[in-house]
Formats: sequence, C-alpha cells, structure tokens
Amino acid sequence: MGRNVTHSYVGFELGRTVRFGGGTWTVVGVFDAGGSAFDSELWCDANVLNQVYQRPQNLFQSVTVQLASPDALSRFKDALTSDPRVTVQVDREVDYYEKQSRMLTTLITVLGMIIAVVMGVGAVFGALNTMYSAVAERSREIATMRAVGFGVGSIVMSFLFEALCIALVGGLIGCVSVLPLNNLTTGTMNWQTFSHLAFAFRVTPLLLVSGVIFALLMGLVGGVPPAIRAARQQIAVALREL
Repeated sequence: MGRNVTHSYVGFELGRTVRFGGGTWTVVGVFDAGGSAFDSELWCDANVLNQVYQRPQNLFQSVTVQLASPDALSRFKDALTSDPRVTVQVDREVDYYEKQSRMLTTLITVLGMIIAVVMGVGAVFGALNTMYSAVAERSREIATMRAVGFGVGSIVMSFLFEALCIALVGGLIGCVSVLPLNNLTTGTMNWQTFSHLAFAFRVTPLLLVSGVIFALLMGLVGGVPPAIRAARQQIAVALREL
C-alpha cells in the first residue's frame, strides 16, 4: 500500500486483509514514495492480478523505469521508439501525470480563482466599510490636522498606511490559520483516468508571501476611496462640529 492510501482509507493498515476484485488480499507492506502519485497506488504481483481480473498475460498499460540519470531519458526513448516490436509513448513521470491530471488541475484552478475573486471583493468591501467608519468618526480630527497645516497628501497617506496595516494583520492571521493544513492528506477523483488520487497539501513560503501581498492589495484598493474622502472634507464644516 502507498502511504497516502493508508491515510485516506480505513482497513488498509499493515497486516490487514481486504477483499476487492473477487480476491482476498493481505497488506504486507506500506511504502513511502515521497508524495508522488505512487503513494496513491496498491501494488501486487502482475501475474496474480491478471488472473483475478481475467486480463491477458504480458499486457501492460504502463511501465515505470528508473534511469541512471535524467540525461539517460533521450537515449532510452530513442531505443524504444526505434524498435518496431513495440509501440510505446515515453514520457517523464512528471509530464505523464501532468497530462493525466490536466482536466482536474484546470478545474481546481478555475474554482480557486473564482473563490479568490469572491473573497477579494468581500475583503475590499470590508476595508471600505472599516475605513469609511474611521473617516466619519475622526472628521473633526482630520479637520484639525488640515487647519494646523497638514496637506492633502499627508492625510491620504496616513489613511492608506492605516488600511495597509489592517490588511497586513489580516493577511498574517490568514497565513497562520492555514499552517495546520500543511501535509494534510486528502484525495480526489481524476476524471481523465477515473482513478482516485491522494495528495498532501503543501503550504510553501511562496504561497504565504503571495497571500500577504494579495491581502495588502485588497487593503490598498479598499483604502484609497476613504482616504480621498477624508482629504476632501470641508475644514470649516468639520470644525463646526467641535
């Protein structure tokens, strides 16, 4: 059993007996393939499997080969494709699984972008509401600052800085919240091969930095209109409220 299989399903632990395909199988080992697609697979003797599923002997859909070095792929590919006895397509493991999961990857990317846009719009409205409230509550303070000599640019920059600080705190809280998901194993259906693929989440430093930058961008977008409104306030009208 691959490591991710034992994490995704109950009853596949070492030494357990399971029934599927009309046969009874005993788990004699659990292997770790370093998070690759092999971690989602069950391995057994090919001859026994062909007998259970009544498949033709010596007929294989795919063969995995470990080469001496990455540079040996071209020679190995030339040797197989030039042999008239076999008809094969030779790909690197990464390229092979990329083709197999292209539809699933596109689906996850599109859904992720939709969710990010919706949450981004919500974050912008949240920033607008927070900063507009701050402008309304501090109108007299802003008017006083303008009266003592602070320029429009200073007022705008102060509110933008405040919006960015709030966005930075929110982004950091979000980054800390997703850290427990790192190395969490889950699985999904590969709709091209109709096979189950288990995988583990990877929360990388690049993703965390991208999240913080995205939060700052939302804070900037949501902070500009309130900052401009604060700078355009009529000094005399605001001071009358003192």
